[in-house]
Amino acid sequence: MTILKNEFSLEITPHSEWAQKFWDDLIPAKERVSQHPLFLGMANGTLKLECFRAALLNFYPLVAQFPSYMALALSKAIHFQEQGVVESRDWLIQNIKVEERHLAWYRDWAGGFGLSIDQLDTVTPPPAMNAVNHFLWSVNYRSSLAECLAATNLAIEWATGDWSLHVYKGIRGYENHPEVQINKRSLAWLRAHAHYDDLHPYEAMELIKRLCDGKPELQLKAFNAAREGLEYYALALDECYKLQA
Repeated sequence: MTILKNEFSLEITPHSEWAQKFWDDLIPAKERVSQHPLFLGMANGTLKLECFRAALLNFYPLVAQFPSYMALALSKAIHFQEQGVVESRDWLIQNIKVEERHLAWYRDWAGGFGLSIDQLDTVTPPPAMNAVNHFLWSVNYRSSLAECLAATNLAIEWATGDWSLHVYKGIRGYENHPEVQINKRSLAWLRAHAHYDDLHPYEAMELIKRLCDGKPELQLKAFNAAREGLEYYALALDECYKLQA
């Protein structure tokens, strides 16, 4: 694995044996999300507009509340004498600020597909789609810093970076739809997640490695948090995709 440095000087190092297994064992759950028929339909222009709008609407709380989940994780980064804590604190502070812009960008994307701000701000997703939010709130409130990063910044951002790249490439398949507006503003959220945000899960994994090194029990807890986050994500997609039938 190539050793990289990002703009925040967080060095991404080669995986140890446990870390490589951790990463590899998550791939099937991640791909169940990133290659879900709903996202494949978005990418090739075959997803019904009704289903597309339902996805944008009911995943809005996940986007809107994402900085809050990270803030809960930040509250755990207080034991500075422990390995990885200071780096995790600094990284979370930097990236909570980045997430600030994403809400406006997502609103523009939803608006381009015919959803109003009022619809977004008053939505209550169906239970199967809202479960991922309840899980992320719970794990970031109750669990260790490593579990918080694994569930939120590794699992959710990893899968999202993957699918958003494909959807961004194919989104112009909806360009001629009379009820859709594709322009620079409505593409900003997709463009961000398809490009410069794609390093976030690798950075999160680096922090997990530092927090969990030499701690097998914590490694397992972090892995389970990431896997469960992806499973809730997939559950939400399955529920939404019923509208495609």
